[in-house]
Amino acid sequence: MSKFWSPLVKKLTPYVPGEQPKMANLVKLNTNENPFGPSPKVVEAITAELNDNLRLYPDPEGEALKSTIARYYNVQSEQVFLGNGSDEVLAHIFYGLFQHGQPILYPDITYSFYPVYCSLYNIEGKTLPLTESFEINPEDYRQPNGGVIFPNPNAPTGRYLALDKVEAIVAANPDRVVVVDEAYVDFGGESAIKLVGKYPNLLVSQTLSKARSLAGLRVGFAVGSAELIEALNRVKNSFNSYPLDRLALAGAIAAFEDEDWFRATCEGVIGERDWVTAKLEALGFEVLPSKANFIFARHPDHAGEVLAKGLREQGVIVRHFNKPRISEFLRITTGTADQNKRLIECLKALV
Repeated sequence: MSKFWSPLVKKLTPYVPGEQPKMANLVKLNTNENPFGPSPKVVEAITAELNDNLRLYPDPEGEALKSTIARYYNVQSEQVFLGNGSDEVLAHIFYGLFQHGQPILYPDITYSFYPVYCSLYNIEGKTLPLTESFEINPEDYRQPNGGVIFPNPNAPTGRYLALDKVEAIVAANPDRVVVVDEAYVDFGGESAIKLVGKYPNLLVSQTLSKARSLAGLRVGFAVGSAELIEALNRVKNSFNSYPLDRLALAGAIAAFEDEDWFRATCEGVIGERDWVTAKLEALGFEVLPSKANFIFARHPDHAGEVLAKGLREQGVIVRHFNKPRISEFLRITTGTADQNKRLIECLKALV
């Protein structure tokens, strides 16, 4: 800790991203990356942008991408906000839309960036416990708050909240912004974007990192009422007016335009996820129902930390959270068929 640090920096506990190890022959199932690559049309679009135009700034508003997303979800361009990954979108949401005088509500087991943002912006956060079966209870969110945020499907549990229950939370908080973080919704869920025309307090965030295989490109977006999007644009333009570069904009547009590739890869992930689930259950694991591209599992006779260490020794990396209620669980990203077979073989040796 340095004397040059501000008081705010001294008290921050930053988000810890998934490990990106440099190991040969590694089966990497710890960061929820898509095992299938992006559409070839994305690569073509990015390659076409590698020209003299790179000397020029990109469109600060990303109008072409906004229009593409708006058409895809049947909304207006002014209802779309773009950011450098969904984490930047979420950062602007915490700063620009949540009321700082009351606590922000989110689950006790959820995306661990939420408390980091609360700390960064001096916002009070209040965690609401998931049920015994690790589900969100909509009734818990009927209390005074400065805003509500939750992932759907939730992370790291993978559990999905049906759209009618999401709507119940939104309807119960008409004077506060409710944010549904849909990073994993395309792996079996139903997007709440269809509700934004009905509820001006609803904002839905998504990313191209997961279902569209563009984690390395850093593109996120949010869809909501024009007044919510205007607030986010005011924050963005006071922070970074050029969030997406030319390559990211071109690649993202191409990703939305190749619907066949998108659907095929999502179905591939779902099929592999279900295969791994069945194999783990046959080994005695409890596996939570998942609508994400990962599963959350524990074994009654083997500690999660020990299993994670044992897998690592065999060249398989999964995510273990040493936190209350979930310390016995492993979060396992869905990999390719060969990677998943290797995972199961290693677990058989351990259990």
